[in-house]
Amino acid sequence: MTIQEAIRAHHTVRRYTDRKLPEETVLRLTERIRENNKLFHLRMRLVTEDNEAFGPLLRLFLAKGVRNYVILAADNTNSIGENLGYCGADIMLLAQTLGLNSWWVGGTFSRKGVQRQAGDGDAVAGVLALGYGATQGTPHKSKRPEDISRYDGTPPEWFSRGVESVLLAPTALNRQAFTIRGSGGTVSMTCENGVFSGVDLGIGKYHFEAGAGKENFTWS
Repeated sequence: MTIQEAIRAHHTVRRYTDRKLPEETVLRLTERIRENNKLFHLRMRLVTEDNEAFGPLLRLFLAKGVRNYVILAADNTNSIGENLGYCGADIMLLAQTLGLNSWWVGGTFSRKGVQRQAGDGDAVAGVLALGYGATQGTPHKSKRPEDISRYDGTPPEWFSRGVESVLLAPTALNRQAFTIRGSGGTVSMTCENGVFSGVDLGIGKYHFEAGAGKENFTWS
């Protein structure tokens, strides 16, 4: 499965089976996390066979079976937003190519439980639950391309593909609060979603690059 195929296949899944992650899958995820941490100065980490990310009530009614998750963290608040969104999307879609399901959780997790697994002083922006889903999830309600984008002139195919990819990205409260502008080979993107704006912007930029092809444009 390619990243582009993973984008189309990925849907939020909140309930998981008890099937353990294979050792090879854990190694692939751990290595990708290490690469992203080094490149973007982050402190993400994979936690397996642990249920402290969610409290008892959430485990019973919402996050059933979640025992594997990635802590989305940095060692300072300057990196909490866009970089974590961008790199978290990379891990999320890699997991999808490996046959896993996932759930990006920005607020409904146990901060106390996750902080025990995070490093001292790490600023945690959320968690990415991973595992073998009880279902494959369902598509979310989506805006139209013209609701979030505008191109100066006739949009090239790569721009349209990028916008379509962004509309498949998970965002906080599913608001899809993006504004994408294109002109020639230059693209700008903003996201106005309150405290989640930075993370959502990073997720959106990763999806746009994957759909459009980084070789076709530059960010303004």
